Amino acid sequence: MKLGNGIRVIPLGGLEQIGMNITAFCFGQSIIVVDCGLAFPEDDMLGIDLVIPDITFLKEHIDCVKAIFITHGHEDHIGALPYILRELPVPVYGTRLTLAIIRNKLEEYKMADAADLRVCNYGDVVACDDFSVEFIRTNHSIADAAALAIRCEAGTLIHTGDFKVDYTPVYGEPIDLQRLAEIGREGVLALMCDSTNALKPGNTMSERTVGKTFDTIFADNPNRRIIVATFASNVDRVQQVINSAQKYGRKVAIEGRSMVNIVGTAQELGYIKVPDGLMIAAEEIKNYPDNQIVLIMTGSQGEPMAALSRIASNTHKRVSIMPGDVVIISATPIPGNEKAVFKLINVLSMLGANVIFQDTHVSGHANQEEIKLLYCLTKPRYAIPIHGEYRHRIAQKNIALNLGIPAERIEILKSGDVLELTKDYAEIVGNVPAHGIMVDGLGVGDVGNAVLRDRQYLSVNGIVIVSVGYDSAAGEVISGPDIVTRGFVYVKESEQLLEEARDVVTDTCIRFSEAGGTDFNRLRADIKQNLSDYFWRVMKRSPMILPVIVDWNA
Repeated sequence: MKLGNGIRVIPLGGLEQIGMNITAFCFGQSIIVVDCGLAFPEDDMLGIDLVIPDITFLKEHIDCVKAIFITHGHEDHIGALPYILRELPVPVYGTRLTLAIIRNKLEEYKMADAADLRVCNYGDVVACDDFSVEFIRTNHSIADAAALAIRCEAGTLIHTGDFKVDYTPVYGEPIDLQRLAEIGREGVLALMCDSTNALKPGNTMSERTVGKTFDTIFADNPNRRIIVATFASNVDRVQQVINSAQKYGRKVAIEGRSMVNIVGTAQELGYIKVPDGLMIAAEEIKNYPDNQIVLIMTGSQGEPMAALSRIASNTHKRVSIMPGDVVIISATPIPGNEKAVFKLINVLSMLGANVIFQDTHVSGHANQEEIKLLYCLTKPRYAIPIHGEYRHRIAQKNIALNLGIPAERIEILKSGDVLELTKDYAEIVGNVPAHGIMVDGLGVGDVGNAVLRDRQYLSVNGIVIVSVGYDSAAGEVISGPDIVTRGFVYVKESEQLLEEARDVVTDTCIRFSEAGGTDFNRLRADIKQNLSDYFWRVMKRSPMILPVIVDWNA
């Protein structure tokens, strides 16, 4: 790996979307990686379960890759680890709760025992060959979030991870602004700052304000069952529901596999405090009246397999919505999930639930004034907005401009860009592969754009399969043609259409025989073309047509 005098910053994801955050840092003969997240599929990625980063660059320089550092335990920062660690078995550093969540995830893949997970405390400095990395306390919507001070001979970079400034966090202490200011006085080459809320003015509200909203809802609904849907990883939010339940004499049950796993882990480590006797198993809720029950579950994003969605569709084993239930959706829809969330709210409302989703959530990301504060404390020479869509990062660029950072020292990168930084210059010196790798079931990377185009075409137009038995020696059709359709027409109501389609295929085969044809590829192409012309002429539709020719002499 040939390097210049500077540190190279290579984002492999996370810059064109909310999710799949991963960045490589290169200096000397060392590479370190910050975060390793996944992204959830977009609407046009039919059948895709998730998207993980392309680590071709890291695999090509695997001998130089020293470690992965994780800022916090959200899926968009840790979700790809089970896939990446198979090909990149390096140490993973993170705070206590973050690594506990990672270990739970790796256990599902039977990888936990082989993984090298190393717990760090705030203030710890990890020496990593040409780098050292310091963990700095921040606040976010999950406990134990950290910013990283990444040092090498070229200078110091601060990577904020996802953060906000919360002076009254539910768990732990406020963000360590003093340490960030100290590093700023020492000199910061570049600040890589969370851009998610860069379009929002003011300051993000404290997580504790949600607790007051919960208390009000509990007080206003003393005779109703209460269901709260939130992110499984938002342990502070879960703690506040538990606090309100205790105050108003309710038992708490947890639903949803990821919610059960993370809450259990957080409780074991002391990040969630549950009074004795307050928590009950989900199977026990039938033993209590509705006004003594609070259910905390997954499904705040309208995910079809999450607990709340299954309850709404009446496919849950233990819980169904009853008229009068109070359902609190304590999360803001992730961009792209809005339609699914509002559909879920409509279904729950039609079932008689009172759905509350206003003022039941505060963001875990910094608004404009908090971003300004971080710039003022760290005084970076260069600004590198990260974490967000292009519009979010441009909004942060404008913040940096207003704070006096010259435009030529603000870098708006694309995933795959190789940015080289020194005190004297910042230059994009190359590109590496950084497209997402799609995961479909057990298949990783075996579904590409061509397969997706076929799936999209099938979803819109359907498919017609034509089967013909052909005697190549005699030059005649001896069986069929048989036509099977899926997603094109309802067969029982389209018998005449399909009969005429068979005639089209038969005529095509006769012309092929009379011309002395022997190339079945040509026959398949003729059937496809003629049948396609027929369907468009009579229906203005273009299904996918798959001719199957069986040679009885083969």
